[in-house]
Order: sequence, then structure tokens, then C-alpha cells
Amino acid sequence: MPDKTQLDQWDQQHAWHPFSQMQEYCDWPQLHVERGKGCWLWDTEGNRYLDTNASVWTNTFGHNDSELNAAITDQLEKVAHSTYLGLSHPKAAELGHRLCTAAPEGLERIFFSDNGSNAIEIALKLSYQYWQSKGRPERKRVIGMQGGYHGDTIGTMAAGNSGRFHERFSEWFLDSWHFPVPTCHELNGEVLGADSSHSLEVLDTYLQKEAAHVACLVIEPSVQGAAGMQQQPPGFLKAIETLCRKYDIHLILDEVFVAFGRLGHRFVCQAEGVAPDFLCLAKGLSAGYIPLAATLIQKEIYQACLGKWSDNRTFFHGHTFTANPMGCAVALKNLEKLDALIACGELQKTIQTFGCALSEQLSDHPNIAHIRQRGLAAFVELCPSKGEPAWPTDARTGWQVCLAARKNGLILRPLGDALLIVPPLIISKDEINFLCQQLVKTLDEALS
Repeated sequence: MPDKTQLDQWDQQHAWHPFSQMQEYCDWPQLHVERGKGCWLWDTEGNRYLDTNASVWTNTFGHNDSELNAAITDQLEKVAHSTYLGLSHPKAAELGHRLCTAAPEGLERIFFSDNGSNAIEIALKLSYQYWQSKGRPERKRVIGMQGGYHGDTIGTMAAGNSGRFHERFSEWFLDSWHFPVPTCHELNGEVLGADSSHSLEVLDTYLQKEAAHVACLVIEPSVQGAAGMQQQPPGFLKAIETLCRKYDIHLILDEVFVAFGRLGHRFVCQAEGVAPDFLCLAKGLSAGYIPLAATLIQKEIYQACLGKWSDNRTFFHGHTFTANPMGCAVALKNLEKLDALIACGELQKTIQTFGCALSEQLSDHPNIAHIRQRGLAAFVELCPSKGEPAWPTDARTGWQVCLAARKNGLILRPLGDALLIVPPLIISKDEINFLCQQLVKTLDEALS
């Protein structure tokens, strides 16, 4: 293998990393991840790091899990990929059955793709096509919630409301409107403040006037991840469903981040007794191993696309690696392991340990202004010490903390001057304590 100097040179000469200002990136020390095991990653120099963001929120059972590895290698010995266009294969058939039978009532069809943005885009296009087939082409507006992030394709950018992430492309957007977020602050299982009345009132008032032009409403249920783990009060999702039914608009749930144990359940909507028209899944679906996504669809919407070829009702959408057999194989093993982890109570114990450690070890730190946590998803807002001036934007304090944390064995991911902490589901009590202790050490060193 080339040495680190050569790898750094190639990386700086050719790579363009996502969500990165490359002028900054090329001035920072590069880290090349070579291998992983459990919740840990090793770089090419042999340094070990705790993966505190589950490789961008995808990893469920850690890296290099023997059972997940076996699921892939067993499938690899049969076939690595076979097109899903006009053909099927055993793993896709079984995975579709497993997901649909486990999902809320009516979600009987599944459309596979390869990332969360595509899963949402599929739902948007199907909603649009459904209303056309029903003779209601005027129903094409998309409703989202402020702060929502659903991906970076054109349709999903319009459904979201992510400020500088997408605002420069707004002239290309679909017709969309966004309603206010509710307020909620939860830490260690305690809801410290919650109010959804204004959010729901604004949405209801808007729908009274505009529902005839609306195709669908898209929301990340319970927690808006990229918005800084913004939380929703208990009962809010059910109230949203009630409004969608009242005004006959499609409800699209973006569970790309929150499903598959992240908040303690297989599906958030299932735990809250909500049956959406579309349920969009990715990230933890394939345990962080292989790109795989799925859009689960209500029967009525599927039936609206049936007809003779000449009826022009076919849903023209697809991806080259749709339902990749290795991805489906590892997803099936992942679901099996997840159901067992939930059933035995271990996941809930881990969530309680995580929340307790954040509250007890971090909340009083002079450089932490605020913590919110639900499930294994936390937001830690950083701040200057008392009496110190505000940090300039270009100081990139959040990133400087993350770079400093590498020296203390942590891989962290910032959001501005805050940290998003999203560990694998199998993180142990000792690893949680290591995370908190090393974060305190990092803050003391980097911000003193």
C-alpha cells in the first residue's frame, strides 16, 4: 500500500469531499481510515478512534461484524449483482416481504434505490404521478417543515428547508411551502419543554386555504437530524397524520436517519401508531455496509400506476444497482440482529446509559451551552467560556474541536459550532464513558 505521504498527495490533488470547503480541507491533516472493528476505526498509521458518528449515522452493529460479513460473503459466492429491471432475486424478495410485513398497515409495496435522497425523490414523484392519474394535476405542491433536510437532489431540496445548504438552488425548486417547527427539549429521557400548538395551528390554517393545490407533506419524524437533532413532542406526528387525512394529502415520512434502532425502535411511525402513505428508509437499513434504500408505498398509490402499457401509467424511475443482492443480504441479517437487540432490552439500556452519561459528565462543562438527546442521537452546542467574546465564523471552532479530538481517540462531526454524536447501536458503557471523558479533555485542551 502507498505510504501516507503519497495518499495525502493524491487526496489533495484529486478528491472533492462532500460538505467540505476544500481550501480548508487541504490545509488540515488528512486521516485515511484503513480498517474497523466494533465501534472503532484505525488509520493507516495504526491510530485508533472511537467512531462517534457511526460513519455518518449508518452503522448499527459496528464495523467488521462477523455475522454481517458472512451474509455478504455468502451472497458474493452466488452473485454480486444482477439487475432488478424485469428480474428479481431471492434476497430482494425476502427483504421486501420482511419490511412490508413489519411496517404499518397498508404499506404493501417497496421500491428499492441506493440512498436516502433517492428514497424521498421516489415518494415525491409517485405522489405527483398519483394526483395526475386521478385527474388532479393541480395538486403538485410539497409541504415540508422548517429546518428539514431530505437530501440534495432537486425535489428533496425543495421539500427541505436547510438554509445555506440549498438556498442558492431555490430557483430550480418545486412549488413548496414550509411550516414552523414545534419546540421540544429532551435529555436522558426527560422532556424538559415541549409545545407543538403554534406549528400545528399554522399548518392547519394553511391547509384550510391551500389543500387543493397540495400533493404531499414530508417530515422527519421525532428528530430532525441535520437541523441539529431538533426534537418533536410526543403526539406531534400523530397530529400531523390527522391533518393529512383531514385534507386528503399524502404523508411522506423520512425515516432515513431515525429508523432501525436509532431512537430505540425499528420504525418511529410504528411506535407512534402512524401509518404514512410513503415510508422512506436508508442509512441503517444495510447496517452501514452497502448503499441501499427503500420506499414503502401504500397499496392505493401502487394501484393507480397499474394499466396497459399504452395507458402511460408506468412509473418511469430506476437505478442501476437497485436491490443489489449483497445489500439485501446484509440488510436481512441486520434486521434479524436488530429485532433481537430490541427484544432483549439491551438497546434501551444502552440509550439510558448514553443519556445519563451525557447529562452527568458533559452538561456542566463551561464550554457546553446546551445538550439534547433522544435515543442514540445527541446534539452538543459549544460556547465560549464565560466572559469571552463570541467565536468568529471563520474560526471554525467546531471543526477545530473535531481535529483536536482525533489526538484523544475520537472521530467527531460538527454542525457549525456544535457536535452531533450518533454512535453505533452496540456502543458499550465503557465506550460511552471514554467518549465523554475524551470529549471533556478535548474541550479543555482546545478551548482553554
